[in-house]
Amino acid sequence: MGAWALLLPLLVATARAQVCAVSNNIFEVQENTIQSGPLAHVDVPTGQQVTLGSSSTPFAFRIQGTELFLNVTPDYEENTLLEAHLECKSGNTVVTQLRVIVFVLDVNDNPPKFPFELRVEDVPEDSKVNTTVIPETELEAQDPDKDDVLFYTLQEVTPGAGSFFSLLGTNLPALRLDRPLDFYKWQSMSLLLLVRDTQEENAQPSHTATATLVLDVRPADLRPPWFLPCAYSDLYVCINAEYQGAVPTGHRLPAPLVLHPGPIYAVDGDRGINQRVLYSIVTGQDDGTFAIGADSGNLTMTRSVPSPKTFTLLVKGEQSDGARYSVTWVTIEARSATGSVPQFLQSRYYGTVARNSAVGVEVRNAASPSLPLRVWAQDPDFPDLNSAITYRITNNTNFRMDGEIVRTAAQLTQEGVSYAEVEAMNTVTAGTARSVLEIQVLEPQGPAPTASPSGGSTPTPEPGTSQPLAPDPSRTPQPSGPTESQAEDRRFSVVDMAALGGVLGALLLLALIALVILGHKQFGRRLKCCSGKALDHQALTFDNQAFSDPHEANWAPAPRASPGPTRAGPPEPPEPAPQEASGSAAAGPAPGAPEAARDGGSPAAVRSILTKERRPDEGGYKAVWFGEDIGAEADVVVLNAPAPDAARAPDSGSEHSGDGDDEDGEPGGSSTYV
Repeated sequence: MGAWALLLPLLVATARAQVCAVSNNIFEVQENTIQSGPLAHVDVPTGQQVTLGSSSTPFAFRIQGTELFLNVTPDYEENTLLEAHLECKSGNTVVTQLRVIVFVLDVNDNPPKFPFELRVEDVPEDSKVNTTVIPETELEAQDPDKDDVLFYTLQEVTPGAGSFFSLLGTNLPALRLDRPLDFYKWQSMSLLLLVRDTQEENAQPSHTATATLVLDVRPADLRPPWFLPCAYSDLYVCINAEYQGAVPTGHRLPAPLVLHPGPIYAVDGDRGINQRVLYSIVTGQDDGTFAIGADSGNLTMTRSVPSPKTFTLLVKGEQSDGARYSVTWVTIEARSATGSVPQFLQSRYYGTVARNSAVGVEVRNAASPSLPLRVWAQDPDFPDLNSAITYRITNNTNFRMDGEIVRTAAQLTQEGVSYAEVEAMNTVTAGTARSVLEIQVLEPQGPAPTASPSGGSTPTPEPGTSQPLAPDPSRTPQPSGPTESQAEDRRFSVVDMAALGGVLGALLLLALIALVILGHKQFGRRLKCCSGKALDHQALTFDNQAFSDPHEANWAPAPRASPGPTRAGPPEPPEPAPQEASGSAAAGPAPGAPEAARDGGSPAAVRSILTKERRPDEGGYKAVWFGEDIGAEADVVVLNAPAPDAARAPDSGSEHSGDGDDEDGEPGGSSTYV
């Protein structure tokens, strides 16, 4: 037994020397790593050869001599494990089989990828808040790297879209609605969905991917039909219009009724859906007088109304799918048409036609020569009867009416102006109205003039025509016809010209008033001076201006019984008075003035004046004028300060001398005589 124990190691060593062996048969290699050296060394006994078995990973390994090499760059996404089967042969006999396994380690070398690049999703307008619009399974991206954790973010492309939608979580890409939708404000919104395989943006390596989400808001049926025009409306509500109309008693109108503010018309309040609206009369008539078109909404009469009556109809507009409806009121007043007369829009119509035009040629509108002359009248009480109005020309055989258009009835051979009276008659009410046609016959090659007969030479009326009389205002109230200035320039209406005349007249009146005021301020005093009338009592009133400055006043008693007034100072020869001033002063002396003033105004003829000189102890100055019957003599007081206003006025009881300034503007003496 002891001998066998000594021989066993020797036998094992000998056996090993007869088989192939490798130092390590399990390896780990990161993907994308290139192995330049041998992967393993194979111990091959003498006389044997090592080869790769058929069960090895194809093309992954190669053997050079006794060295095992990795023949490819490993890729985890293709093969996570590479296996090499080694066979040691002695001749054709396999002596030993070995297995070498290579585990490929995954690295972050692939970006995530969404299953789409653009996703369009319809979202109902009435979707509830916190509703999941798109589930996670339809939005999540795929990453071939098994250990990668994906992080999602949402970025808005349409401004404001980020306030409507969000993701459930950073790692849960389900799309959630955060606020109510409004089809009229947000019909489509775009968002950018981004995914990253690292939590930090700056991590290396890091890969991202993006996809676009387009969310189209689908309108929901939230609003009933709206009767137009809305009395008030916004994007959400409409206060329905109410309609009014009138029909004549005793007549059935064949056409749809003309209503105010317009025909019965309703639209779906949800404009994005725009369901068809059907009309019906709910209440308001028991005898079936009116009918309404289910699709058109036109209100018609089925029978006449014998006596005045008011119908109040309740009309319903319902969506064709029956989901929603609304109602409105239609008021129809049936009243007598007796006395209702049509009215022309103009009291005179202007037209032109070429000379020698054939019969049946349209008369052109003078204001718009490219258009035919069209006359039109309407019934103010029953607009539905406008279609029953007929027209005819009553007093001119050269023209005729073709409906509302004027045509020639004969060949016009002479230039000039033709007048015709056109009559409009309502065939239902028998009311009539009249207007005037003024048609100018022109040379064919010349442009159609628009000037009225008042401009330039007076056109000669067409022979055989008469000037029509003005329409009877008692029967048919007509607006006033155009003025001559309108005929010259038909771009302006009667109201425009009347307003212009009023403004010009007011400006002219203001200008005259301003001139009178300026003339009075500038020349009023001179006109008073030069007039031949005697001044009133204000002219004899003297202001006490001499006492405004006590240093300027110098009162001194004059010698008694002096033949004339004397000056305080060297005597100066008196200047002759201007002829105009003396004439004007003598032309009209005031009655009651002293007789001496009428005789020429000599100093000796002046009546006595009793004066009392100003004394220091008295506060003023006293003067008394005596009439002609008082013969008392008076002291003469010399006023050394001039009194321009009093001296300038032509006093009937004083001389012309003594003025501060004469008529020529020359200064006089410095004293004033009283």
